[in-house]
Amino acid sequence: MARQTTRANPSEMEPTMSTIRNNKRKGAAAETTVAQWLKQRWPLAERRHLNGNLDRGDITGVPNTVIEVKSGANISIPAWLKELDVEMINDGAEHGCVMIKPKGKTQGEDYWCVTRPDIFFDLLKHKLDT
Repeated sequence: MARQTTRANPSEMEPTMSTIRNNKRKGAAAETTVAQWLKQRWPLAERRHLNGNLDRGDITGVPNTVIEVKSGANISIPAWLKELDVEMINDGAEHGCVMIKPKGKTQGEDYWCVTRPDIFFDLLKHKLDT
């Protein structure tokens, strides 16, 4: 009788060091793409250096705004918006968004920009009032 083997579900496996390094590389590339794209609008925009345990977002140089950049196959908007909230508190920023690299896209203008409704409508109100 042949011995049956079970295969681990890839979603239940611990990530390997190679996978972690690859994800960090992809994240850094996405952050660089966003920073370069934003420089056309805000010349001071750049990737933020690591901040230890008080993360303040991935991009700096846009006044009063936290920008978190995500590049991944698994979309986790609720978790990312919670992360954004913490980063906005850490930075003392009123505005923030998560910029998400869609699969197969390489240009900053193709990224999705996600934020909470209150942040969006505060920005819209400010724009319409000026």
